[in-house]
Amino acid sequence: MLSHDKFVQELLSDPLVRKEYERIEQTEMPMLDAILKARTEAGLTQAEVAKRMGTHAPAVARLESALVTGKPSPSLVTLQKYAAALGKRLEVRFI
Repeated sequence: MLSHDKFVQELLSDPLVRKEYERIEQTEMPMLDAILKARTEAGLTQAEVAKRMGTHAPAVARLESALVTGKPSPSLVTLQKYAAALGKRLEVRFI
């Protein structure tokens, strides 16, 4: 059985996989990091965020993982609700 590290190495040896991994690492991962950091700083669980958003914990889990699973990205309205549940506001910037 392959270890996780060896499995990742094997996958990344494929140029197409490596290219997509690098794209995700530069684009989606920083956003996911920001989302998770904001929730952690707010000291809230997914269930607590969900309650504040008027939804269920699995919906918050899907939102938080959407960026790394290849599923459709959450809408701006959803991200605004998430930010409000954390006592924050959403800001989108082009840099």
